[in-house]
Amino acid sequence: MSFFLRLSAQMLLHVYMLDHNINKEEILKRKLISATVLFLVAFSLSVSVGIAGDFDWTRDLNIRAEADLSQFRAQLSTRFNIGDAQVNVVLGNVDRPADAYMVLRLGEMSSRSIDYVMNKYSTEKSNGWGKFAQSLGIKPGSREFQALKQGSDIYSGKIRLCYNLAFFSRNGHRLLT
Repeated sequence: MSFFLRLSAQMLLHVYMLDHNINKEEILKRKLISATVLFLVAFSLSVSVGIAGDFDWTRDLNIRAEADLSQFRAQLSTRFNIGDAQVNVVLGNVDRPADAYMVLRLGEMSSRSIDYVMNKYSTEKSNGWGKFAQSLGIKPGSREFQALKQGSDIYSGKIRLCYNLAFFSRNGHRLLT
């Protein structure tokens, strides 16, 4: 970012040193152009950093999933209560493992079927997750979507706890005495 600030400062100096015999109106016009360029550079940098940061956690999820794909498949199956066959279909039709999580999570949030969300994914994946969520009727400002921007819940202790509680209750173990 400092590169762009130095570049903008150099542009401003160049504008003023260009011609000493210019009138005040021309100086104001050049100042306005320089300020506009500086603002646009700063704004585009802040927007691109903000957009990139929304779903940075997907990189880590991809690394973890690719390190142990069978565990990731099991986690998806458990988290979304779907069978192995459905997990394999979703993973086979997305670009990255984190995309599979996002497709399943957005389907859950929008109450849409996996097939519906997968069809939308194939045509709209290049628009970004925010636009994709909107196309499914999910408001980007909603609390649920804001939480999703912070990270996945696939490896959290909550899922393991729910799974363990279900295991113990199915096998007749008493949880409370």
